[in-house]
Amino acid sequence: MVLATDWVRLLIVCVVFVAAACAVVRFTGLTTPKPFLTAAARAVLQLAAVSAVITFVLTHLGLTWAFLVVMAVVATATSARRTGAGRKGVWVAASILVGTVPALVFLLAIGLLPAKGISLIPVGGILIGGAMTATTLSARRALDTLHDRFGEYEAARAMGFRERDAVRLIIRQPSAEALLPPLDQTRTVGLVTLPGAFVGMLLGGAPVWQAGALQIVVLLALLAVEAAAVATVVELVARGLVRRASQPTEVRLT
Repeated sequence: MVLATDWVRLLIVCVVFVAAACAVVRFTGLTTPKPFLTAAARAVLQLAAVSAVITFVLTHLGLTWAFLVVMAVVATATSARRTGAGRKGVWVAASILVGTVPALVFLLAIGLLPAKGISLIPVGGILIGGAMTATTLSARRALDTLHDRFGEYEAARAMGFRERDAVRLIIRQPSAEALLPPLDQTRTVGLVTLPGAFVGMLLGGAPVWQAGALQIVVLLALLAVEAAAVATVVELVARGLVRRASQPTEVRLT
């Protein structure tokens, strides 16, 4: 049973952390506090809503798959908005799903992931979230680089490079920087970070070895999913399928 004092402590902690984040960005001039306040409010409302329906969703496999689809749609919309791709942002769904779907199918087929909501939603959410982050970071870097180094693109075209190859030549390496966070997380797991799947299983009473085994599977699946996401972003940008809405004619495909 949750006591009233527990809710008070929770409220105090949340307010302190949000206030600290807002104070830091405000007084250092990094940005305005508004995005942090909005993100915190959305997190509270969304988690409250999810908590209200998650028990029902977890008991119905059909609803579990529907919930995963909602996750993917929200991830696509978030990434598209962050990249400024406008309507073309729908294409980022390909980079989010290209690795996530095969990874989940493989884990289910091999029997390591039970076909139950209690396991599908957490693991699916982790993979979709990782793909979303990699997609956003790589797409932003690719589009920024294409804009800043447009002269190099034109030079490559003048040398006889095909449109797609000229774009790939410029954006491939900057886009790959989106893989640094998952690589560092995997390299330092257990030494610097104890990821959520590991901690969650321990708090749930699972043996340490079982928690560790699940966590390494999730981390390595994330590496594959995020690598596939970044590679797909490079291809989408190179083919002109993902572009900033404010610069629709920046590169004209032949």
